[in-house]
Amino acid sequence: MKRYSQINLIVRRGYSIFAHSRAIALRGILPHNPLKSPLTKGDLGGCRNIGKIKPLKYHILSLFLLLVTCHLLLVTSSSADEIKSKAALAMEDSTGRVLFAKNPNLKLPPASTTKLVTAMVVLDRARLNETVTISGMAAEVPSIKGTRFKAGETVTVETLLYAALLRSANGAAFALAEHVAGSEEKFVELMNRKIAAVGASDTKFINATGLPGKGQQITAYDLAKILRHALKYPVIREIIGTREADISTSEGRTISLENTNKLLWSDEGAVGGKTGYTRLARHCFVYAGKREGETVIVAILGAPSRKMLWDEAEQLEGKGFDVIASDGQPVIYFTKADYTKPAGKTACKKKSRGNKSKYAKALAKKKSKKAQATVAEGRKRKGAEAKKSGKKGEQKSIRAEAFRAPGLFS
Repeated sequence: MKRYSQINLIVRRGYSIFAHSRAIALRGILPHNPLKSPLTKGDLGGCRNIGKIKPLKYHILSLFLLLVTCHLLLVTSSSADEIKSKAALAMEDSTGRVLFAKNPNLKLPPASTTKLVTAMVVLDRARLNETVTISGMAAEVPSIKGTRFKAGETVTVETLLYAALLRSANGAAFALAEHVAGSEEKFVELMNRKIAAVGASDTKFINATGLPGKGQQITAYDLAKILRHALKYPVIREIIGTREADISTSEGRTISLENTNKLLWSDEGAVGGKTGYTRLARHCFVYAGKREGETVIVAILGAPSRKMLWDEAEQLEGKGFDVIASDGQPVIYFTKADYTKPAGKTACKKKSRGNKSKYAKALAKKKSKKAQATVAEGRKRKGAEAKKSGKKGEQKSIRAEAFRAPGLFS
């Protein structure tokens, strides 16, 4: 069914692009050159001599353009197939605009990305220098080796935030929940209120750690919105952008923490993010990267492997910056139900790992691209006015009508 929807989409959009491309190409082989002599109000963009083209040459050209168009659309339709994660999304931080998405509204387990919301609620209600005594329950919560706190130890809120966000310590998140609300259950109520205020309407939490639980869910779209809001907290921004840190307890124990986010070492423009993993959720990640003053947020849920998680995060980040650099090319949203839901603007089909110099170069060419787009728009508008003379009055040209076919361009 999904393949049928893809083919149906390709055929419908292929007709539109084909119609546009055919008319533009026909104008290109005629004497009129709009780049040398700009189109005027009464000009038909070179289409007035179209009847002089030999039928055979015309049909060969039409067939060639149709084949090229279908090939390009097949490549574009496979863009989401490059992403193997269950759900993924790239968002422009400054505007909240979605740049690329695959299954953006699919509800999946959040794993430890949950801790971003835990941190926001804590910072809303507690001071960094407040002391927290680790309870017996907090000490027993399953955590990554080397990040457990002992019952009775005293640490600060700041120390626990570093442990929870840097190394994803579940015991630290649980201890913070107890400290702020008295119990994890009451703390979760605060978490769900927080995400409602952020606008994450398809998300629900049942614990402060992200450990598996019935009803705990999030979407890639909501996850990106959550990080976008979390970046407004200077403390969170600082912690998630830290590679390594040492924390200490009241007993004099020192715990060395290394950030689980490996892109902090490989991406020069890394702002920070939060990883997550459970057997049910698989590999999850939300991340922000910055270039040339622009920030792109990437959210991934259900990546098959850790390696694929990093690869797809870099790929999505690159796609996001490609869209911004090109000033917004058409995009297709890839949803679970089918691959036909249109939305916003799209990324390029080419896989990108976010090369900084390429991005800067693309930005430098913005004005040139806009000028070319203006000429192309002028061609399309004037071409649509082309008419064909008949015995009694004038008849609208079939070629001009082709411009009105629904498609990718608007």
